[in-house]
Amino acid sequence: MSATILIVDDEKNIRVSLARSLSIEGYRCDDADSVASALARFEPQSHDLVMLDVQLPDGSGLDVLAELKGRAPETPVVVMSGHGTIEMAKEAIRLGAHDFIEKPLSIDKILITLHNALEFANQRRELETLRALARSGSELVGRSRVMSEVRERISLAAPSRGRVLITGESGTGKELIARAVHEESDRADKPFVKLNCAAIPSELIESELFGHERGAFTGAHQARKGKFELAHGGTLFLDEIGDMRLDVQAKLLRALQEGEIERVGGARPIRVDVRVVAATNKDLEAAIEAGEFREDLYYRLNVIPIDAPPLRAHKEDVPELVASFVARVCEENGMKRKDVTSEALEALARHDWPGNVRELRNACERLVILTPATVIDGAAVRRLLGEGKTVAGALYRPGASMRDLVADAERAIILAALNAHGGHVTQTAAALQLERSHLYKKMRALGIRD
Repeated sequence: MSATILIVDDEKNIRVSLARSLSIEGYRCDDADSVASALARFEPQSHDLVMLDVQLPDGSGLDVLAELKGRAPETPVVVMSGHGTIEMAKEAIRLGAHDFIEKPLSIDKILITLHNALEFANQRRELETLRALARSGSELVGRSRVMSEVRERISLAAPSRGRVLITGESGTGKELIARAVHEESDRADKPFVKLNCAAIPSELIESELFGHERGAFTGAHQARKGKFELAHGGTLFLDEIGDMRLDVQAKLLRALQEGEIERVGGARPIRVDVRVVAATNKDLEAAIEAGEFREDLYYRLNVIPIDAPPLRAHKEDVPELVASFVARVCEENGMKRKDVTSEALEALARHDWPGNVRELRNACERLVILTPATVIDGAAVRRLLGEGKTVAGALYRPGASMRDLVADAERAIILAALNAHGGHVTQTAAALQLERSHLYKKMRALGIRD
């Protein structure tokens, strides 16, 4: 459907001429000739853009602009004037105008301006839709005492500029806490950029953080912004901060102290306005004692500590979590709603969930997909939870060689460990007491993809 433009001008010839030209281009037009008629005629649901003259018989168009932006801040307004000044243009932009054009009007310039304004408005709406979708899948679910304490700490931390350090086991929702801090802050409309320090090869972590200039190293064919620059004005979430190399920790500390970074291979400092939220499942105080983490960086990051509790500390939230996960998985997979019986919920609540909320979410996804009925009952949960406890019996196949059975057992153990650690290979290797390279080699041999 074509866009509808409200033309506000006291000169009839201009209104008629503009409407005719815009109609030829596929736009629909309404018009008004005064402040009063513009405010009476404007409807946010009906008008996609407003072209507004400054000088009207009963007042200033800038007063109309202020009123329109108060009623419909997302509707773009293009201000027109035959007696424009730089001061007038600045005031119009300050009040929320998308652009300011001078009379006599050029239809070519008007068409370009309208196209850009409408495209910008569409992109903003799409961005808000995507943000809403992202938020809908990332709420902190649970009404237990410990989750209420987490929410209270987030509410206190978010409005401030203080850095936040989130600690907790793998799978406890540390990223959700970081996102909540961002969404409740005055930076919510700015970027939320994340970097998993354990997932980036150690030789690339500095470039990922600070960017690099062309020719800085082999393969740097063009300049590239790092996470700090991408997060300018917003929040940078550094996950698994305890896995960062000591030399990179020193450069991160400098960036936090001075509010500026240097790209790899660069010589000039770049000012950045970034709020850093960090997270770790490691004991950083023990890492400091072992000489693996800088004490000064720890105190820079740990201004506002938030602990993400393990699921075993708030099992009363399991029914609400399960309901949320099941509904979301059904929606994501285009499936009809599935109910969970009280017996099934009780069985899920009794389980230990060493992988915490992430493991529970994965279990709910499997239950939804593997249960053909519209009701997930206790038997389905017992089958799911029993898989890991009967590995030997389940894997034995009469006629299979010992070599094949051992491979099956190794595959099942590695998959279970990966599931418990949210697919995090480094953590899985540590849990299985294997070198990461050895685990990768086994995964490839067993046909397990990353």
